[in-house]
Amino acid sequence: MSHAIPDDLLQRFDVPGPRYTSYPTADRFVEAFTEADYIQALEQRRAGSLAQPLSIYVHIPFCESVCYYCACNKVITRHHGKAAEYLRYLSREMELQVQHLGAGQSVSQLHLGGGTPTFLSDEELSDLMHMVRRHFSLVPGGEYSVEVDPRTVTRQRLEVLHRLGFNRLSFGVQDFDPAVQKAVHRVQPAEQVFALVAAAREIGFESVNVDLIYGLPLQTPESFARTLTQVSLLRPDRIALYGYAHLPSRFKPQRRILSAELPSPSDKLAMLSASLDALGEAGYVYVGMDHFALPDDALAVAKRQGRLHRNFQGYSTRPDCDLIALGVSAIGRIGATYSQNAKTLEEYRDLLDQGRLPIVRGLALHRDDLLRRAVIMSIMCQGELSFESIDLGHLIDSRSYFAREFEALQPLAEAGLVQIDGSGLQVTARGWYLVRAIAMVFDRYLQTDQDRARFSRII
Repeated sequence: MSHAIPDDLLQRFDVPGPRYTSYPTADRFVEAFTEADYIQALEQRRAGSLAQPLSIYVHIPFCESVCYYCACNKVITRHHGKAAEYLRYLSREMELQVQHLGAGQSVSQLHLGGGTPTFLSDEELSDLMHMVRRHFSLVPGGEYSVEVDPRTVTRQRLEVLHRLGFNRLSFGVQDFDPAVQKAVHRVQPAEQVFALVAAAREIGFESVNVDLIYGLPLQTPESFARTLTQVSLLRPDRIALYGYAHLPSRFKPQRRILSAELPSPSDKLAMLSASLDALGEAGYVYVGMDHFALPDDALAVAKRQGRLHRNFQGYSTRPDCDLIALGVSAIGRIGATYSQNAKTLEEYRDLLDQGRLPIVRGLALHRDDLLRRAVIMSIMCQGELSFESIDLGHLIDSRSYFAREFEALQPLAEAGLVQIDGSGLQVTARGWYLVRAIAMVFDRYLQTDQDRARFSRII
């Protein structure tokens, strides 16, 4: 099954742009949004009687060693005693949250990210989950996932995670080639990953995801093709395929990567093109952007049924809901607001020691933000924009309101990425591979923003 999009189009629309895990994007958050604004949003939710179940994200920032490609907020340390102290602060943060939100709120989605969540010991992971259950109510049938560094777990640790209630795992693989692994300071034998995935299936995890990255140092189209063959044999339920964004001015670990060892733009494009073909031939459904899933996986089913959603963790099967973010640098959403916690452990701890929630910036969305968020998420998730739906939901005339945007879409329509008619906009099969470029047209902030270098490129 060919990916059905010429390489010249991939290259033509390979521009820097947001990933739209939110709109407006996090770079638009302001310090004028304070803890008081966040508390007001929590109390408004508490007063509402029809609130949907919550989603919770917990950021565990610790890693024993640095991966040179990494752009996450992390703390490199081999001193595991720091984790116990961090958990005490997480407990304080949860207590402050429920003071304003109300205890026992239903939660249908929980994700532990990082850093390396499996930096925590079994006992610490148990303490963390007990802490979550003490303050919130995890509903049966929810999605409870954890990011796993294969170097930090055994079959026994996976059994512990399953007993604690996790039903989904995400393994960071990136590449199976030993030379590439050494170049990015993340050596993990393929045999180890295969054994862990097999164990996860035997234990009973509902879904296993594998992360891959193309564009890393020493990668070639030939070497990455071998990795894709191994991944096809591994056959995870989901695959996240990310393009490496080399931004050493922003992310200090990337300065250890030699620019001369990075693949050329043409080789990087060849890797993407071959990946789309290889994963299609292996039976994976292209969900959107960098996500692939087997046809019977919940994510692929949600796309077929038009139930796909998007949040700060990427594509999701869960309805768009409020997100409680816990831990250093974590980003949350309550109602028509976004908020972010302090980015350093020192500031995070200091604010909690003062009895304050560690909110340092955020955004209260206005009417145009809410409208454009609805449009962009409809494009990113359903691949369409219905004039009637948007007009009724926001009391506007879409064709008039977005006249400039539809004019800007003409080159994309001529390239066969999108179709526009009297009822709305439809992303084509080939347009799905460049859906970020389509969504960007409706981003009001980008229309006057000349500095897009802070974003990764689409390809």
